[in-house]
Amino acid sequence: MSETESLLEFPCQFPIKAMGKHRDDFDAIVVEIVRRHVPDILEGAVTTRPSKAGNYLSVTVMIEAHSREQLDAIYMGLTACPDVLMAL
Repeated sequence: MSETESLLEFPCQFPIKAMGKHRDDFDAIVVEIVRRHVPDILEGAVTTRPSKAGNYLSVTVMIEAHSREQLDAIYMGLTACPDVLMAL
């Protein structure tokens, strides 16, 4: 699908969400992967939420996305990380 066929209009605000086992550095791992493709993550752009039992952690990073290729690269980086169980 080309950018002209995309439902998104770039640039746009886009939430990147990753889930993994709850550990102290999981949010830092996710942010480091996203920052490879979006170096200017704004303060307050990262939110975390533990699962009900506290075994898992969801990390959301709100970014300004500039292209479908950029989003694809972020998701490829996240899914390649063994600590990330799911990326949305």
